[in-house]
Amino acid sequence: MNKIEWNENTFSKFAYLSDPRISRDGKKVAYVLTKANLKDNKYENTIVVEEVENGERKFIENASMPRFSPNGKKITFVRSNEEKKTAEVWLYDLSSMSGKKVLEAKNILDVSWNEDDRRILITGFRRRDDEDFVFEDDVPVWFDAKGFFDGEKTTFWIVDTESEEILEEFEAERFSSAIWHGDKVIYNVPHRMDGNLQFFKFYDIYIYKDGKSERIFEGVSYAAVDSNGKAVLLYGKPKKEKRSEHNFLYLWDGKEVKPLTDRFIYNNGQGKLDEKGNVYFTMAKEGKIGLYKLNDNELISIVEDNSWVMGFDVSGDGKIALLKETDTKLRELYLWDGELKQITDYNGPIFAKLETRPINHFHFKSLDLELDGWYIKPDIKEEEKAPVIVFVHGGPKGMYGYYFKYEMQLMAEKGYYVVFVNPRGSNGYDEGFSSRVLERTGLEDFQDILNGVEKFFELEPQADRERVGITGISYGGFMTNWAVTQSDLFKAGISENGISYWLTSYAFSDIGLWFDKEVIGDNPLENENYKKLSPLFYAKNVKAPLLLIHSLEDYRCPLDQSVMFYHVLKDLGKEAYIAIFKRGAHGHSLRGSPRHRAKRYKLFVEFFEKKLKKYEEGFDVEKILKGCSEKNE
Repeated sequence: MNKIEWNENTFSKFAYLSDPRISRDGKKVAYVLTKANLKDNKYENTIVVEEVENGERKFIENASMPRFSPNGKKITFVRSNEEKKTAEVWLYDLSSMSGKKVLEAKNILDVSWNEDDRRILITGFRRRDDEDFVFEDDVPVWFDAKGFFDGEKTTFWIVDTESEEILEEFEAERFSSAIWHGDKVIYNVPHRMDGNLQFFKFYDIYIYKDGKSERIFEGVSYAAVDSNGKAVLLYGKPKKEKRSEHNFLYLWDGKEVKPLTDRFIYNNGQGKLDEKGNVYFTMAKEGKIGLYKLNDNELISIVEDNSWVMGFDVSGDGKIALLKETDTKLRELYLWDGELKQITDYNGPIFAKLETRPINHFHFKSLDLELDGWYIKPDIKEEEKAPVIVFVHGGPKGMYGYYFKYEMQLMAEKGYYVVFVNPRGSNGYDEGFSSRVLERTGLEDFQDILNGVEKFFELEPQADRERVGITGISYGGFMTNWAVTQSDLFKAGISENGISYWLTSYAFSDIGLWFDKEVIGDNPLENENYKKLSPLFYAKNVKAPLLLIHSLEDYRCPLDQSVMFYHVLKDLGKEAYIAIFKRGAHGHSLRGSPRHRAKRYKLFVEFFEKKLKKYEEGFDVEKILKGCSEKNE
């Protein structure tokens, strides 16, 4: 059997599944299948509709956001019109697979069906869209992956799929969302406090019918996320002090709010209701994301192994379609009906020809805590030493664990040990654990990383202490910047979309006005933390060569963060390089165009090869890009 080589293009061989849906009767499932087309530099989305009993498949090309009608006979989806730069909502009859366009708008966020099998609720947004300028009187002026708000308002359309007419239309503040609740619409609006919208912290919740809105909750920290027509599932908390607090699920029966999952301690993800009122939810726990069912206060584990559940949907009678991923295998579709059954195996033939390495778990003591760490061991000869790359997750409330991390597998194949830990501040533990990093970013959490690496060296004597690199994205990029200013352990670093100066991040980032004030501290213009915890002010300490990778359209950790650090390092005579991708938002590592991603992976591999294996000066990017383009041809 011919083996597949690990390189910067290998990701394009995989099939990526997302947005699983199951029909109300549980007889059909649908999902989006995405392939990366390197030749045309685009992603191709296909909706796959499967019959559960016989596995028969139907395909809808150039489509996403599948939504079954309640009777399961129809499906809506969204199709992009690249020429007009609009989004189209289409309706297909699943027996004939013929369809029609129902609505066209510039920006569509969600679609959901009413119980009558006829009306749909479409959520989108509108902006001024003047060709010459944008205008704003609210904050922030922009948002990552969305661009300038330009007076953005959320728009809700209730559309009759038979006549293709908009029956009702109303607007709300930006970042509002809505669900059907029987024949009514419940919508969540960010709460205003001192004139500013309190994104992701406080909401006002309204109920809408026949052109009239009534506020049912004011200034709460949960939002309505699902309804079975009788009860409403709320996600969040009654009142949050900090946005980074855990989220749990609550049930509102029209009279009172009942807590459901806060007693389980761990942070909740997605939540769903079935017709009987059973609640299904994901929960992040010590490197795993499991799926659970709550039935009359009894907690039933559906998926609780070493894996991540990456999305799910529930039928009326409690069947579940879900996506499950492990450390060595990308997500595939599974069906649960009392027992778990794998439905798809798109990537099986690829992984049969591609070696993947399992992650090895270890516990270690760091200061006052017991923490989780993992590592991947490369293929090395006995008595041979191998270089090490330390990965740092984003967040700080991100989480490492049992999911497929492409860069880690790639670098292990190239002969590196890969080490990663969940320092304090990570998701997957109790709320107190995640809050320990607040106003102390780079202090004890960095010591946790160093202590984890020390424990790893005890476990793997073939790891070369003299050849250790570090890398991360976002908070991981900040920690990479911080690490090379605070420790001589690291002999090379790749910092992606990271922070170097917290004060400009506070003033410039889309979420800086609240995130930075929570993580670094209040009163940014006076608070010493904004300098004390910023890598920029320790640039003179840097000894390791550093590659900064950033995306021009990143509004979460804006470009100034890497450019400032790069300029100061160069001015001090340090070895530093910067690669700025001209397009791509904060999540460019996963959502950048296919060629963008391939070039990023190539930069990643070659920089560490040159600095940790060949010990070479300089970095010849022209040679790297030439090799990358030749492979893409």
